[in-house]
Amino acid sequence: MTEKSSLDCPEDRSWLGEGQSETQLTSVPGPDGVETNDDRPAWDSKIQYVLAQVGFSVGLGNVWRFPYLCHQNGGGAFMLLYVFLLLIVGVPLFFMELAAGQSIRQGSIGVWKHISPKLAGIGYSSCMVCFYVALYYNVIIAWSLFYMGNSFQYPLPWQQCPTDVTTNDTVKECASSSPTSFFWFRKALNITNSIEESGEFNAIMTGCLLAAWSIVSLAMIKGIKSSAKVMYFSSVFPYVVLFIFLIRGLMLDGAIEGITYMFYPKLAIWGNVQVWRQAATQVFFALGLGYGSVIAYSSYNPVHNNCHRDALMVSGINFMTSVLASLVVFVVLGFRAKNIALRCVAKNLGLLNLMASSNDSSQHWWPWFNMTDPDSVSIPEYREWYSHYSSMVGPKITDCNLEEEMNKGVEGTGLAFIAFTEVMALFPASPFWSTLFFLMLLNLGLSTMFGTMQGILTPLMDNFSLLGRHRTILTVSSCALGFVIGLLFTQRSGNYFVTMFDDYSATLPLVIVVIFETISVAWVYGTDRFLDDIEVMLKWRPPVVYKYLWKYVCLLAMVGLLVASFLRMVFKRPTYTAWNQSTASEMTLEYPSWALVMIVMLILLASLPVPIGYIHSMLKNRRVRHSPSVEAGIGQELHRELYTKCSSTDQLDSTSHRAPTEEDRIHPRPAFLLMAGEHYRLLPQQEEEEEEEEEDTGL
Repeated sequence: MTEKSSLDCPEDRSWLGEGQSETQLTSVPGPDGVETNDDRPAWDSKIQYVLAQVGFSVGLGNVWRFPYLCHQNGGGAFMLLYVFLLLIVGVPLFFMELAAGQSIRQGSIGVWKHISPKLAGIGYSSCMVCFYVALYYNVIIAWSLFYMGNSFQYPLPWQQCPTDVTTNDTVKECASSSPTSFFWFRKALNITNSIEESGEFNAIMTGCLLAAWSIVSLAMIKGIKSSAKVMYFSSVFPYVVLFIFLIRGLMLDGAIEGITYMFYPKLAIWGNVQVWRQAATQVFFALGLGYGSVIAYSSYNPVHNNCHRDALMVSGINFMTSVLASLVVFVVLGFRAKNIALRCVAKNLGLLNLMASSNDSSQHWWPWFNMTDPDSVSIPEYREWYSHYSSMVGPKITDCNLEEEMNKGVEGTGLAFIAFTEVMALFPASPFWSTLFFLMLLNLGLSTMFGTMQGILTPLMDNFSLLGRHRTILTVSSCALGFVIGLLFTQRSGNYFVTMFDDYSATLPLVIVVIFETISVAWVYGTDRFLDDIEVMLKWRPPVVYKYLWKYVCLLAMVGLLVASFLRMVFKRPTYTAWNQSTASEMTLEYPSWALVMIVMLILLASLPVPIGYIHSMLKNRRVRHSPSVEAGIGQELHRELYTKCSSTDQLDSTSHRAPTEEDRIHPRPAFLLMAGEHYRLLPQQEEEEEEEEEDTGL
């Protein structure tokens, strides 16, 4: 391996050591010759770690975002595109984050600061985005708690429309929409007509949000020692529920139609740039890239853990979970859509029967099937007749399109809190199925929430010793702050702010973070050196294809995603879906000017730490360079030789040495992997080295 100067060398500190975390600089040799932190927590077992990574990456998006994208963008064709992007972009970047966290044994701030203090802002941006996501993600957990609490009733409260006590009629808003939509928009959210009408606080949802943050605080209060134990249930239970729902769903009428709509391939979508953008975005968010949570979790691993196998395994489990969830979603939606379409057919046949009693039923356009028995008429039969004679029967007779019903309410909260609740109300023992479903959503949300919070707490504790000594206070304070800011989402217009945060607060900043992460490893530190360090960890060298994927493919893909996302935001004014109480229907509205300013501020606040960290480090280097005491120290060092540590692995294994490259001779860099078992070797000190090390690998 190439000999690399150690982190502890005095001459390196002028460029790298400033602001370095105390944990890094005081590492002690472990039993296997690798520097470790005596007080750093560790996973009790490999299964704990795998469950934590899977629990974080497998979240609500697998259940309600992936099935929607799959159906809207070509079914099986979208899946093939997703797998392709997962292999050439997702897995390499996921492996990069796992290896970085495991080798440095630091959170996101410490890892990028280890390469250069100029890059520390990447970690702070990750923390900001994690905080944004935690704010609105816990609101979804609060909604799940609310629905789970209401599931212990029979009949379910969203099973039928309520009666207006003053008129003794069905509530108009419910009659014009559906019982599940009315319960969601009026009973759960009590939503306003637009984001500009704030309304008062929703007391019940505020209480549910407090309960959600309390659960997260209690689970995180002892770090991974407490959250890992919760993971045994929160990560495994959703799979049990998904398989139960799949088995139950396959028995339903309409299940096959749902699966057919899901997987039917439409290869023409590969020519659509927006479909590629959506597939890349889904890969990006499915694996949790850029949050810092992947780095934080892997930092608690033994240094010689096989992180390459972990990257392949977690990515594969994530994809298979998305497929499993899609099967469950579409067998259920197929059942729902077929029920609605059959009711539509029965309603229209009733109208035709009324027409038959007052008109001549011998007309040539009259249906050839038995109108008096709606159960004997299939949907294709009715649609075939309607396609030929719809113009002759008047506007009261409507089409009954199964595919249109499949397209309604299959994305995001509409899937979980409207479409699924409607189906479960039709099941025998509906409270049981409802409780099971929302308990699954609660566990999916919590396991992702634990990883998100770990992406905030671990970097802060690693880089600020005071916070590291007061883990409990930091955890409780962070959760309390999250609850206070989260009150924004519990007012009557809160759902619109959840949509805003979900659509805009994380997308662009996270892509920017991952772009800089890739540049840091591939171009600043160097892929060859990074692979050298991974070889020390794994005891074998990963395939060279990763070098080209990191340097070119992943970087270009992320830049393309950033440009596409930015252009879409600029040329298509941001909109949101609002619920109009008077019409009892959803409508698309444009964000007002103040909301656009808020969106821009959210993106800027999350992205600014990257340039601020770079500028701060440059100014600090300039002050150090022109300090008289430093210049005097340099003069004293010119006439003596400097001892530099080199790894015992490099010293003893002469067969693994390779000649230093020209780049290494000109720009010696700090080692990414913290090695111990030091031996010392005399190195000549030259006057130019000080200035070269200060300018080394600057972005």
